[in-house]
Amino acid sequence: MLLDTASLYFRAFYGVPETMTAPDGTPVNAVRGLLDMITRLVRARGPNRLIACMDASWRPAFRTAAIPSYKSHRANPDGSEQVPDALTVQIPVIEQVLAAAGLAMAAASGYEADDVIGTLAAREPGPIEVVTGDRDLFQVVDDARGVRVLYIARGLARLEVIDEAAVTKRYQIPGRSYAAFAALRGDPSDGLPGVSGVGEKTAAALVRVFGSVEAMLSALDSGHGGFPMGSRAKLVADRAYLEACVPVVAVATDAPVPPAGGELPSRPADPAALAELDERWDLSSSLGRVLSALAARPG
Repeated sequence: MLLDTASLYFRAFYGVPETMTAPDGTPVNAVRGLLDMITRLVRARGPNRLIACMDASWRPAFRTAAIPSYKSHRANPDGSEQVPDALTVQIPVIEQVLAAAGLAMAAASGYEADDVIGTLAAREPGPIEVVTGDRDLFQVVDDARGVRVLYIARGLARLEVIDEAAVTKRYQIPGRSYAAFAALRGDPSDGLPGVSGVGEKTAAALVRVFGSVEAMLSALDSGHGGFPMGSRAKLVADRAYLEACVPVVAVATDAPVPPAGGELPSRPADPAALAELDERWDLSSSLGRVLSALAARPG
């Protein structure tokens, strides 16, 4: 199981009241909410390995060099991500608690968590479940290798298992063609404009014909027919965007991710540190539940 960790702790932060605080008044709603999510996932899905994938760079230089608008609307003047102060203080606590509990974390310098997930999903033996609220990761589904997404946009209680058939059902495109579809349609939440005048229906039609952005560009150059009505002119007009967008939209599968292990611990890696964190941040109920879930696993 690969966790899109930031996706989960943002969801926990907004889903659990900030009135859940440590003895000194610091909010711990994201910390406790994330631990409770992990508890539910371990109990319900029974993974034998689990890796919390982290952002080493939330807005990688190789993506902003290609498309400067990438996530620009979510950046502070100093280039850091706009994160509520009440969540910012909890992120180091999350990392400390996961490490002391013995849960593996993975990151790669200059890459986002999505890229860590894409690399591990390509590198590790399946089956693999990716837990995220981000549709961009639909592109990693691979029925042949047993890679699926557990999509939690509507909450863990209503998570959706996304395989290639589910992608096809949602968007009428081949199961692993989501990256090309997203590049054409655009994604305002990531600052990606898409091709002007191309919506979901036309994007899906183009993907069904050509399969990839690279194939569309080749078809433009060769004079190939088969473009849905009016779409050729739109692609020609936004060719510069199309040429730049592929490495921005595509999740990397070759990021320099160190070996992460991920075997689930039956006991904490550092009990003394965990006890200290528990006392300082008052995590007892959530921490107890996750430790119980880990200890209860067979073997």
